[in-house]
Amino acid sequence: MFGRSLLPVVAAGPALPRSYGVWAVRVQTVALVAAALALAVLSAGAAPAADRPVRIVALGDSLTAGLGLPADGAFPAKLEKALRAKGIAVEVSNAGVSGDTATGALARLDWSVPEGTDAVIVELGANDMLRGIDPNVTRAALAEIVRRLTERRIAVLLAGMRAAPNLGPDYGRDFEAIFSELAARNGLLLLYPFFLDGVAADARLNQRDGLHPTADGVDAIVARILPKVEELVGRVRHGRM
Repeated sequence: MFGRSLLPVVAAGPALPRSYGVWAVRVQTVALVAAALALAVLSAGAAPAADRPVRIVALGDSLTAGLGLPADGAFPAKLEKALRAKGIAVEVSNAGVSGDTATGALARLDWSVPEGTDAVIVELGANDMLRGIDPNVTRAALAEIVRRLTERRIAVLLAGMRAAPNLGPDYGRDFEAIFSELAARNGLLLLYPFFLDGVAADARLNQRDGLHPTADGVDAIVARILPKVEELVGRVRHGRM
């Protein structure tokens, strides 16, 4: 696209007087080089090169950090391994902080998601729910996280969370609506409705606290969310953020 619009402009410019001699040739050469550099810059800004790994940051709480598991057993590490096994070049960084809330993650967003990040998986809300934080507070923090990442041209996958039944139907309804509402308001946002889908409340896939997944539990999470992450990577590759 840009190759057709930039280079012919130089070639079609007015002919220079013959008395300019070698200087005229140099001017045209410099113009061609400048046009080629402009094309390279524009192309580089559209999407990452196909041979460069897509840089993903997993921004979350202990479910992302991998509480009770070795570093290579945490969700980000296992997700990267699963994607690479499918021939998808990625680097997945672990920006999970145990005990973090959506508001806490917002406060550390800029240094948790460094420059050069292509995509972010936002896994937050579990601690907000367990502490009974007003869903409006959680909603506002998540909305601001999404807004700031989108403003930076970073693709976002939002992982939803469900409320514990003992918090009551009203709280559960208001809390769980946060994630679908944010996705509905932002057409560029990918949504995975429930991060612990297929794992929550299954004693075989959770540690003794009943809250944090075992190694097998993380494998189950990765297997279920993988298609959505592949879609996220595809958006990055095609510059659709």
